[in-house]
Amino acid sequence: MNDTPGWASPGSAPSDGHNSSVPRPSEPADESGPASKWSSEQPPPGQWSAPTGPGPHPVPGPPPPGWGGGRPGSGWGMPPAAKPGVIPLRPLGVGEILDGAVSTLRAHWRTVLGVTITVSVITQICSILVERYLLPEPPDVDPDATPSEALEQSLESMQASLVALGPTLLITVIGTLLTTAVLTVVISRSVLGRPVTLSDAWREARPRLPQLLGLTLLVPFMCAGIMFVGVLPGLLIGGAGIALSVVGGIAACGVIVWLWIRFALASPALMLERGGVITSLRRSAKLVQGTWWRIFGILALTVLLTFLVTMIIAIPFTIIGFAADSQSLSDLFSGNNPDFGWPFLIITGIGSVIASSITYPISAGVSVLLYIDQRIRREALDLELARAAGVSGYGSEPPGNHSAGG
Repeated sequence: MNDTPGWASPGSAPSDGHNSSVPRPSEPADESGPASKWSSEQPPPGQWSAPTGPGPHPVPGPPPPGWGGGRPGSGWGMPPAAKPGVIPLRPLGVGEILDGAVSTLRAHWRTVLGVTITVSVITQICSILVERYLLPEPPDVDPDATPSEALEQSLESMQASLVALGPTLLITVIGTLLTTAVLTVVISRSVLGRPVTLSDAWREARPRLPQLLGLTLLVPFMCAGIMFVGVLPGLLIGGAGIALSVVGGIAACGVIVWLWIRFALASPALMLERGGVITSLRRSAKLVQGTWWRIFGILALTVLLTFLVTMIIAIPFTIIGFAADSQSLSDLFSGNNPDFGWPFLIITGIGSVIASSITYPISAGVSVLLYIDQRIRREALDLELARAAGVSGYGSEPPGNHSAGG
């Protein structure tokens, strides 16, 4: 075993399979991960290295109560799946992935909230200052304008919106980058049931930030390029090409969604396998292959849940903000561009911080646990996780173990 803080490198644990004689743990409770999706062979022993950090490793012993059980009513006598941390070490169902993300928030709430609140507060302050002092005033729209003037005003308004979106998007990307890096380390520890502090997580995540930044910027640029190619032919034709631009834009959106799912596991792969940007993209594509629709459904459900949580928190704060800033409310009802004052910006900013502190850990948790689930299904990562956690019956060192870094 090497001393890296994450999982084995892609080359040492290929998804194509290994020795089929290795026994398998029980299937997920909700039958969402059938045994048919496991590889016919299993990875060689000793190819997963646990996160480093302080504190003794768990001592192997009798299985503690509360482990995940085998298939209900099967009568096979299969041993229950070990659960040293927030998930049972076997293929996971949708509910178990979501529950594992929430359980990580509960188990390590000091560390998780420490990073999410800090990053959210800083990003909100930066966004408010940029919006208040750096962005140009949005152009006024004349309701009595001629069709040509209305089109020109719409283009100016769109341009102003894009200019306003740029700095905010950059701040959001940086904030998401930091939270993703730190939370990935926290979740990898919580799977093993190990404690982790914010300083420990930051120390392990910091060396991977340049590569994670490259990955975070590369995928949106790829999507923007695809959208540009999709709408460009219609723009070149002119007025008659509007329909072509719409069709091209719809097709581009389909390709972007496909790429979003295909590369959804690249961030945890980069953080935990210590590969490069392109290697992590290829790794994600390999893990997603054959299960695109399942991962799409889980991620779409996660986006929907986080959106609902955000709306539930943001709407009351928005109402309170309008009540505290009567001028912006009157501008909104009069049809003018509202000039949001400090009371509105501060109150809605507090709501955004609260919402982000809850939704960031859930989104990051689902992404990392999906990565772990795919590796369990394809590469029997659960066996290495159990050994790393010191679970009885798996052996502290598998026979014939050799250094993964050698």
